[in-house]
Amino acid sequence: MSAVVEAGADTSILRAAGLTRVFGAGAGEVRALNGVDLAVAPGELLVVRGPSGSGKTTLLNLLGGLDRPTSGRVWLGDAEMTAMREPEVLAARQRRIGYVFQSFGLVPVLSAAENVEVPLRLRRVAQAERTERVRAALAAVGLGDHAEQRPYELSGGQQQRVGIARALVAEPEVLIADEPTGQLDSATAAVVMDLIRDVVHARGVAAVVSTHDPILMERADRVVDLHDGRVAAGG
Repeated sequence: MSAVVEAGADTSILRAAGLTRVFGAGAGEVRALNGVDLAVAPGELLVVRGPSGSGKTTLLNLLGGLDRPTSGRVWLGDAEMTAMREPEVLAARQRRIGYVFQSFGLVPVLSAAENVEVPLRLRRVAQAERTERVRAALAAVGLGDHAEQRPYELSGGQQQRVGIARALVAEPEVLIADEPTGQLDSATAAVVMDLIRDVVHARGVAAVVSTHDPILMERADRVVDLHDGRVAAGG
């Protein structure tokens, strides 16, 4: 078993230490992230804010196992993700982490229900259980009556709610959301963030959400400021 278990680890479900990510080499080297420490508890909505180019997406990719750091470590529960082999990381992502993307990431030819069902198909969940869990997930985001509609038949806010339902249908322990309201107007963005906050608190999910929208800060349990790949003082 390659995943490292930390004895006496704290109660955080997601934890990072010394995360650094360097792209390129020599004169073309870009240090996108530089020594970031972070911990997120179950039921906590952590917002990472900062201007474009501050390292938010890089940080979320490392926390969610979509990329590997140049140095530093990430733990999901007691298991060190940065010590896992790729098949183990893939399994952890499928079973324990949900993702929400700024671009919604829906498959255009699939209905809302079929899009939400994708993670369950990847896990080979039985059809009857898939149907019930998809129904419940869409109902939870207020789209129970839109199950058969394709993404192009839905508004931007509705598409993002489908994305949230898809991220949560597999009952993940961690939710990673990269600028989830970036393509939405302010009123719709507030609705989407309220939904994420309510789900996080009700289900005990640890959520990390990146944004540069100051209006959304009030929905957070905690805010971390990221500048030039570092957590700002007090963060």
